[in-house]
Amino acid sequence: MTASGEERDGVALTNLDQPLFDEAGATKRDLVDYLDAVRDRIIPVLRDRPLSVMRMLRGQQPFMQKNLPKYTPDWVPRLTVWAESSKRNVTYGLCEDRRTLLWFANQRAIEFHPLLAKAPDFAHTTHMILDLDPPSPDAFSLAVGAAKLIRTVLTDLGMDSVVKTSGAKGLHVFVPIDAHAPMEDIAAATRAVAARAARLDPDLATTAFIREDREGKVFLDPTRVGGATVAAAYSPRLRPGTPVSFPLAWDDLDDVTPADFTIHTVPALLGDGDPWAARMPAPQRLDADLIAEGHTIPVPRVQAMHEGKRRAKAKRDAEVDG
Repeated sequence: MTASGEERDGVALTNLDQPLFDEAGATKRDLVDYLDAVRDRIIPVLRDRPLSVMRMLRGQQPFMQKNLPKYTPDWVPRLTVWAESSKRNVTYGLCEDRRTLLWFANQRAIEFHPLLAKAPDFAHTTHMILDLDPPSPDAFSLAVGAAKLIRTVLTDLGMDSVVKTSGAKGLHVFVPIDAHAPMEDIAAATRAVAARAARLDPDLATTAFIREDREGKVFLDPTRVGGATVAAAYSPRLRPGTPVSFPLAWDDLDDVTPADFTIHTVPALLGDGDPWAARMPAPQRLDADLIAEGHTIPVPRVQAMHEGKRRAKAKRDAEVDG
């Protein structure tokens, strides 16, 4: 190997001294070292889940990779899944062990986005997830306030939840769900939780899917369900400083910022601990009234599509009248 390469667990690692990306503040070696350091924490949240990764190759724009490339070694676990949206088979990687994680790292896979359902049972999403998106990168405190609204709703339902930074500008709230509820009911319940939280403080939070309608509020995104993915706990993110999606205690939300958690700082912060696994509650059953309420709420993307068409028609009609 050259000075900028080495081998670990049978994986040849190359170009380790290259910058990871502009404003990363990190090299490819830093990415490999980080993922290797947290492997016992991140592999359990990836295991058995078809994996999409965000890669950043030198001189190119970042891209989301779902299909494994043709040069993927035979020993990388994989699963071929029919993608209804694109009407084709997609061969996803499965990250089950250190060797595969290191291979992805050497491919400059920076973000790890596992499916929300586990193989082979793709009919059930394992968690109800609320993705809290503040209006700007400097509005993390608003996301914290919105997360507390979500927690209030869940607590009133008798449900326990965990929270982590998204690694970008917001927060993710996770509630593990038992296998009793079909995917459609979990989606409905997620919409109902978001709606109830927004009603608690409509000046802070909104469920408006169309960005222009959010009016500077935190968007409570209930669409992380079914075939969706979300950045895994402990995943780096392709953002300046290479932050990490990091688990938090509810009591610590007011005292941190997303920039506190990067590939440089997280291994020392974790020590030997795994706060995501330690704080994750047991799977819970959804409230029947919550599900029923959610089924009365339109699916956000469908509602936004119809609203977009309505506004476009109104604009055309106005131009004709004018």
